[in-house]
Amino acid sequence: MRMLTGAEYRHVHGLERGLSVLAALNRFQNGRATTRELSEYTNLHRTTVRRLLETLIAQGYVRRSESDDSYRLNLKVRELSEGFTDDEWVACVATPVLGELLRTVVWPSDLTTLDGTAMIIRETTHRFSRLSFHRAMVGRRMPLLYSASGRAYLGFCSDEERAQLLQLLVAAKDEQSELARNPALITQLVSRVRADGYGLNDGDWKPEAKVGAVAMPIRHDEKVLGCLNVVYLRSAVSTGQAIEQFIPALRRAVERIETGLKNHAAGA
Repeated sequence: MRMLTGAEYRHVHGLERGLSVLAALNRFQNGRATTRELSEYTNLHRTTVRRLLETLIAQGYVRRSESDDSYRLNLKVRELSEGFTDDEWVACVATPVLGELLRTVVWPSDLTTLDGTAMIIRETTHRFSRLSFHRAMVGRRMPLLYSASGRAYLGFCSDEERAQLLQLLVAAKDEQSELARNPALITQLVSRVRADGYGLNDGDWKPEAKVGAVAMPIRHDEKVLGCLNVVYLRSAVSTGQAIEQFIPALRRAVERIETGLKNHAAGA
């Protein structure tokens, strides 16, 4: 028996229409609209819209107001977004930008977000770059104080968040604890990152001493949501070359991601 591929499965049109009605209702002020308004917005027949709304009511996602016969979003719709965090949001927006960045710089890039006291790789172009020296990178954790992404995050997060992270690093009693206990070094590191506008790892992370990286923060609503880096072999690219060749392209990529985040937040 021949197995169907993903491209051969037919779309479930009823599900598509139901989701379009739910999305349309979400766009109306206060999540409230009449059958006529939803019909006009979705270009679906009013009877079809009514049938879909009744199904959504039965599932708990929509409720009907008895006072004016309008339909409103119900509390259950929150369940649809509970698992979709800022991390997922930034990853979705950033993924196409990473592909464009790869075409520009050729060396691989990682999108990282904070995970406890480490930066975790959520998206990467390592598997697509012909210059990649690693493949399985998604889910890998990188130290805050020794990676370019971690340094970029610490440099641009709020003072309060930085203080909390440093306390956790001190308490962890690992290879980062000693550096975290040195306020002069931390101040110097943060000042350098802020002055430069990026984090730099010039072989400082000993397990990956052959690797260099530059990274910039991705910010939204005055908060650092993650960081984007470019990774290279130090034997092939000097620090000066990395800054000259990668930072402009990295800055443009970050600006595109930040613009995408603003557009998503505005519902564009």
